[in-house]
Amino acid sequence: MATEKQPTIIKKYANRRLYHTGTSAYVTLEDLAGMVRQGEDFVVYDAKSGEDITRTVLAQIIFEQENKEGQNLLPVTVLRQLIRFYGDSMQALVPSYLEFSMNNLSQEQQKLREQMAQAFGPGAFQAMEEQVRKNMSFFTEAMRMFSPFPPGGPGMPGPKTPPQGEEASDLDALKRQMADMQAKLDRLANK
Repeated sequence: MATEKQPTIIKKYANRRLYHTGTSAYVTLEDLAGMVRQGEDFVVYDAKSGEDITRTVLAQIIFEQENKEGQNLLPVTVLRQLIRFYGDSMQALVPSYLEFSMNNLSQEQQKLREQMAQAFGPGAFQAMEEQVRKNMSFFTEAMRMFSPFPPGGPGMPGPKTPPQGEEASDLDALKRQMADMQAKLDRLANK
């Protein structure tokens, strides 16, 4: 009889630290994201109450990933649609539909990877990823050169975090500008 591997237990303490009971070491959300990518199953319990908080921690990981450069998988329209489903009569169907869709996407992704590897060789995805990075770099530089709104300019609030001197990159400034512009557009759209 085959035995299924038990999920790793992670304990979250009041100081927000995450403790991996298998390795007896503290871990970060990024470490947990890596575990998910490697297919390692884990559950997270509140150390004091014993409550299963895995869903909340996974949502935090998604939030952190969405805030990283180039990591946006969830467009604003999708996020709004998800919010609209809460409390709706269709709410009960959404989890199973999303799970089914994600499983199909994963299977199709693997098939596409295999087809690309057969057609163009095993390095095809790395070459495509490098080209995307170069294109984003050119795009970012072009946006920086043509940006009509400098940080703190007319009608634009300044940075939300204190500047970090020379360490603050042009990309961070561009992100702030884009976020401020998106917020203005959202406010205008809601009027």
